[in-house]
Amino acid sequence: MKQESYKEQRNKAFLRSIVFVFASLVATLHAQESFKEYKGVIKDANTNVPLVYAGIGIDNSNIHTITNSEGEFLLKVPTQLQQSVVVVSFLGYKEKKIPLSNLSSQKNKILLEVATMELTSIEISNLPKDPKALVRSVLKKTDDNYFKDRTVMTAFYRETIKKRRKNVSLSEAVVNVYKQSYLDAKKDVVELYKSRKKTDYSRLDTLALKLQGGPFNALYVDVMKYPEYIFGNKSIDNYRFRFKEAKQIDDNMVYVVAFEQLPSIDYPLYYGDLFIDAKTLALTSATYSLNLENKKIVSDLFVKRKPKDVKVQPVETIYHVDYREKDGKWYYGYSNVQLAFKVNWKSKLFNSVYKLTSEMAITDWEKSTKERVVKDRIRPNIVIADEASGFSDPEFWGEYNVIEPEKSIESAINKIQRQLKRAGNTNNSGTSASKP
Repeated sequence: MKQESYKEQRNKAFLRSIVFVFASLVATLHAQESFKEYKGVIKDANTNVPLVYAGIGIDNSNIHTITNSEGEFLLKVPTQLQQSVVVVSFLGYKEKKIPLSNLSSQKNKILLEVATMELTSIEISNLPKDPKALVRSVLKKTDDNYFKDRTVMTAFYRETIKKRRKNVSLSEAVVNVYKQSYLDAKKDVVELYKSRKKTDYSRLDTLALKLQGGPFNALYVDVMKYPEYIFGNKSIDNYRFRFKEAKQIDDNMVYVVAFEQLPSIDYPLYYGDLFIDAKTLALTSATYSLNLENKKIVSDLFVKRKPKDVKVQPVETIYHVDYREKDGKWYYGYSNVQLAFKVNWKSKLFNSVYKLTSEMAITDWEKSTKERVVKDRIRPNIVIADEASGFSDPEFWGEYNVIEPEKSIESAINKIQRQLKRAGNTNNSGTSASKP
């Protein structure tokens, strides 16, 4: 079999849309009139460890959100759904249902128990023998397992840039995602509805880092909608696959298939784990990374422009996607992209390490009976930080569900708001803002 050239791989890879600029120096869904907020944390019942990216939503509805990296959640529920049931789920844990009336507005602590799974002799004998054949079957069953209808999704998007542990750039947005059918080759369309940002250039070593692609970076991690970015055009034959220990989710067995590129392949491909529902052969989740051994090629994939006296090297890439099930069909629910770069200046003794995170969670959706004309669609190479305004309004998001900010991000936002308030007071008093 003729292998694809590195150039062909690079031209089609979605990594081309995840690039950084280094330079010197649905709303369409029906808005609710009123809502109530519920905050809390989701943890392991035995270890008390926070569960990161656990799902929490309203049963028999499309309202959903995700916990942050500290297991915390913020769920906004319309007034007319106050008698509903909350569903909490996490891979490898027993699903929990709680009447919404049992939750308070603050400091809810929800504990999930690990789902133990003992395979019967029949189940063991029925386990697939060939992991690659299993993955091929998953890709062929898109018609059976995923949405055939177009959907209009409301999504919360966040991207952050950290210099070591300090936040230097925060951008958030509520977007409308016009999701095409999983059987349609057309790409998804995104419309920017609300956004805000803040960048502390004093921590960026006079180097402005910009994440190009915005929400599209997260969308293209949808393996089932965009399989060509990893397993397309026979590139599945460039990988080797193996089974790992099976897991359980919502009382269903999930196969775990690990994959990595063959040693004979000399251009960067991916390695990671695929989580596959044993009954339907639907991909329910995936976590994978890019092989960074070839530093020159990988750097060329990510870095679009930089000063001549700066060397930029990717040191970490992690991609994660989760799917949710509704009426027997699965759809994209959440994704996260984490990238780390080491930046070396020729004139400086020490290097700087930056971590860039891009995540998007679908918080509501509805079917679309016909294709819509989106006049304000955003470009796949958008830079959200250039489009957004500053942090100023604490009620900015209104009834829209968002991902609860991490403590470090929340502190940074509070600091930004204090700075804006002080600047406003100084300007109102007629004193120069540049004076202490």
